[in-house]
Amino acid sequence: MVRLKLNKIIIIAVSLLLFSCKADVPKVKGEQPNSQQSIKIGIIAALSGPAAGYGNSIVNGFTLAASEINKAGALNIELIIEDSAGKQEQALSVVKKLINSDKVTAILGPTLSTEMRLVGPEANNSGIPILATSNTASGITDIGQFVFRDSMPESIAIPFAIKKAIEKYHIKNVAMFYGDDDVFTKSAFDTMKSTAEALGLNITTIEKFQKGQTDFKAQLTKIKSTSPDALLCSALYNEGGVILDQARKIGITVPVIGGNGFNSPKIFEIAGSSSDGLIVATPWFSESVENPKVLDFISKFEKAYGSKPDQFAAQAYDGLFIMAHAIKTAGSADRNKIRDALASVRNFNGVLGKFSFDQNRDVDMEPFVLIAKDSKFQLLQ
Repeated sequence: MVRLKLNKIIIIAVSLLLFSCKADVPKVKGEQPNSQQSIKIGIIAALSGPAAGYGNSIVNGFTLAASEINKAGALNIELIIEDSAGKQEQALSVVKKLINSDKVTAILGPTLSTEMRLVGPEANNSGIPILATSNTASGITDIGQFVFRDSMPESIAIPFAIKKAIEKYHIKNVAMFYGDDDVFTKSAFDTMKSTAEALGLNITTIEKFQKGQTDFKAQLTKIKSTSPDALLCSALYNEGGVILDQARKIGITVPVIGGNGFNSPKIFEIAGSSSDGLIVATPWFSESVENPKVLDFISKFEKAYGSKPDQFAAQAYDGLFIMAHAIKTAGSADRNKIRDALASVRNFNGVLGKFSFDQNRDVDMEPFVLIAKDSKFQLLQ
């Protein structure tokens, strides 16, 4: 198993310099930190492995936010970035390092909900505030009082997407397809199924797949034979993109309603025009607003990384600003005070819009519902 360890990122006048024995994290131009003692924040991200498309986007968001926070001068944030490769045991190992060796004040991540099942309890039991910026499975904040997230859970996003699709396409019969060996995809499936049942939809068939599977024709052929009005699919982008491509090639032309795993530009790289008709819900849609704060973020991100930010970059960017806000509110690096300050965040003005934590330290906001057309997302009207 390849294990990549990334040491401290220190933002200096010319650029962010990342010292790593095996790989590089993207660098962003920044300013000299102030003279304050650095506040160490640990980052756990899948920078390698199947989930790297999410993880690298997330780290870009964190890195850009850190450069801006340090430039402002009120705080001196020092990011310590570790690669989990999207693996539970590796994520557990790096969170222990961040807590016990690096003595971080707070943690952001990990990338996958599956990883959080081990990382969350470790951070919570150690009294370390941890903010998930990409975990959407149910029960994440139930792990403990030190666990937060700014990523919209599937329990909010999926019902919005399904209801909007029903209004648009008068859907009555749906087939379901999901990965049954992953915490995230199973959780999203549960939400899809309960939502479909609550809305009185007829479920024509339920099919399963596994991580790493590349041939879905048998399941898709069965789905096609049931003549559904839509396909509800819970998958990460690697399998999800292939599913879309194979579904269209065997003649499944109905809308595909996906979970949060489909909210990545990687879907278009894998599926191409077969992604047309994919419906998702997301807290981030850059082309729908003219908010100067959002436009400034997009401009800076494109300048730094050569591409537009996706949902995961935006959630990471806001996530670090939310953590910095809590640290400033707490007035110290005391972890208990930071936890309490995080819990009190209401109407934070970020690039995702007005953000608040609810009483369970979870997201309180509404999503956009989007549909893919010509290899990009647009609002589903």
